[in-house]
Amino acid sequence: MAVLPVLTWPDARLSTPCVPVLPTDATRALAQDMLDTMYAAPGRGLAAPQVGHLIRLFVMDVTWKDGPPAPRIFFNPVILSRGTATATGPEGCLSIPGITTDITRATEIHLRWTDAEGRPQEDTLTGFAAICAQHEIDHLDGILTLDRLSPAARARALAAYDAANAP
Repeated sequence: MAVLPVLTWPDARLSTPCVPVLPTDATRALAQDMLDTMYAAPGRGLAAPQVGHLIRLFVMDVTWKDGPPAPRIFFNPVILSRGTATATGPEGCLSIPGITTDITRATEIHLRWTDAEGRPQEDTLTGFAAICAQHEIDHLDGILTLDRLSPAARARALAAYDAANAP
């Protein structure tokens, strides 16, 4: 397949909510390219808008850096519920390279999506998988980690981003 270029902030497409999409030969091929791109980056999740496609699709593999690959493809994901427990921790983003920001997320979510074969799926994700899925779904909603920060924390993150990405 192919490794795609990853859009970086402040590209406006990263702040654009995405539209639902059906699994087709073309979108399945895109998902495979997204997995190739994610592994090459190297990341653990990648959403379609990060590679310039404004559709509700993301890929994720939260275990491959510590064990065998376990890629997952999510078409039209919807968080049905969030647990009450949260964790605050550093999140990196392939579209905001060179920095991490501390984000608070639910540590358990119940998710519904369509798989690559068009079958409806539901699962409860916990721990890092839940956090990663929420990060990718934020991308589908046009939300970046920077948008979840206080004004002061955002200013610090943007200064760090500028410093990390200066020519």
